[in-house]
Amino acid sequence: MKKLEAKIRTHTEKIVGSTIGASWVSPDGLTLTSLGLTFGVVWLLAQGSLFWASLLFLVASSFDMLDGALARSRAQARPFGAFLDSTIDRYSEMLVFFGLLLYYYYYQGSVNPFHMLLIFLASHGSLLTSYVRARAESLDYNGRAGLLERPGRVIVLFLGMLSGWLTPCLIVLAVLSHISALQRVFVVWQQSKHAKSDQPLRFSLQKKDDL
Repeated sequence: MKKLEAKIRTHTEKIVGSTIGASWVSPDGLTLTSLGLTFGVVWLLAQGSLFWASLLFLVASSFDMLDGALARSRAQARPFGAFLDSTIDRYSEMLVFFGLLLYYYYYQGSVNPFHMLLIFLASHGSLLTSYVRARAESLDYNGRAGLLERPGRVIVLFLGMLSGWLTPCLIVLAVLSHISALQRVFVVWQQSKHAKSDQPLRFSLQKKDDL
């Protein structure tokens, strides 16, 4: 899987570099454009247009790969760009879940407790999966693991909106996202057992609420 991701990333960088690499478009501009498109997804969901919302969601999500590829192709990758990208990703994910709430409320006439619970669990599972990795990496651990990373979550949401089978897809997200978060916790715990004796002291000096 990692080799496949590396190949896709390499080919994407080449394509992006040869197409928009010499343009005025900036990596941060692509990141912010994805957020703007996500607001469009929310509006389409509130109108009940699941099909068009799914297509726009896929386009908006593609910017998540393009902005990084553009930065690397120009040798402009920088910490703040990665930070902004991750932050916008979280906003975008939560906006889509908010859009699904609007879809159930306006288009289907109500939001029953079951759908509310699914959206709550799926959204929080998505946030926790990302948070656990970010927190682990801030402590010099490798937090990348789990069944469902962001690309997988994007695919599940896209298929749910495209097919109209929102409930089954939300169930998948609600279950697998929390499993993924717990997998990352377990991986970090395993790494911590083999950490050097001076690491727990160094980590304890960091604020617990710095993320």
